[in-house]
Amino acid sequence: MLSGPPADPAAPTPPTGSGTPSSGSGMSASGSGTSSTGPDRSSPGPGVAATPPPGLPSAGAPPADAATIALAAAGLLALLIALAGPGLAARGTGELRIPGAGLTTLLRTVLFTALAVHLGELLAPQLIRPLRSRPRTAVRSWSLYAALAGAAAAAGQIVQLAAVSGLGITETYATRDGGLLLLIANGLVLAALCAASKRPALALAPLAVVIGAEAIRAHPEAYSPEIGAALTVVHLTAASLWAGGLLYVLRTMWLWRGSPVAARALLGRYARLAIWLYVALAATGTASTLRRLPLDVVFTSAYGRTLLVKLALMAVVSALAVAARRRMLRDTDPAVAHRLARREQAVLGAVVVVSAILTVVPDPHWISLRP
Repeated sequence: MLSGPPADPAAPTPPTGSGTPSSGSGMSASGSGTSSTGPDRSSPGPGVAATPPPGLPSAGAPPADAATIALAAAGLLALLIALAGPGLAARGTGELRIPGAGLTTLLRTVLFTALAVHLGELLAPQLIRPLRSRPRTAVRSWSLYAALAGAAAAAGQIVQLAAVSGLGITETYATRDGGLLLLIANGLVLAALCAASKRPALALAPLAVVIGAEAIRAHPEAYSPEIGAALTVVHLTAASLWAGGLLYVLRTMWLWRGSPVAARALLGRYARLAIWLYVALAATGTASTLRRLPLDVVFTSAYGRTLLVKLALMAVVSALAVAARRRMLRDTDPAVAHRLARREQAVLGAVVVVSAILTVVPDPHWISLRP
């Protein structure tokens, strides 16, 4: 999905040659002779390594080019998983083939990411505002672009549904899925308009409609669909706040890298909230699994196999979150906790892709031997 912020770029090197030395320098521009103020005692002597100040940048941080390459590689991997994942999960199960499953997974990954980014940007400022002595700088908002991308993904699903079903666009609107996707697309357009306005918090209303419509769309089954939709509303909301909130917090911590105390306090506030989000995810995820996945097809259905992969990824996320919290409580320098949280964010990106696959693969009740 989304990994942590790029590494700190190297500090600029002052020009050499003739000229006037900068203020406080003990050497002339040519490097021969000292100024009248005496030797520079802030610079390390020969053979002495400079000690970086405490903060988020670390000596082992990768260069910006390496971080860009890593992000591109992660995006390509997510693309391949989304396109090939449904087919790989269903291989050998005997289940019905879902037309265009790979493209649908990709579009829903974009939709879920858009929800996470937008809800995270509405949540995280509430964690920042109570902090005292915090820097007065804020990261650039991505909510407008996220909402537009989500609306485009929903519109793309409508076009794909029309192509697969052989219907026209207007006829597709009259179908159950087509009508809900149209509602999702319109809701995200309204959210984008709110994000561009002076009152971005108004986007909460259309985003709530989007989540509700997606929850209903994800549960067409005949057995208690209202319960499944209610569980999905809570699960999708908690997941979006967790992933999107963490992304905003990590971006803000990088912006505040010169104020490690404020950055550490922000991560601590987010970690306390994340505990409750994790509880909501675990409870609703367990309930959804018990009602939707028969035990006899856990290993022989695409849904069961995909769910096992998601559980494994969530175990990794949980371990990284616990490790980051422990280092945050132990160290005053938030650099290590920030690095662990970046890894948590990267694995959460994979969880989003796998979750999108879960919404595409067939209902496992179709092949279950249980009545």
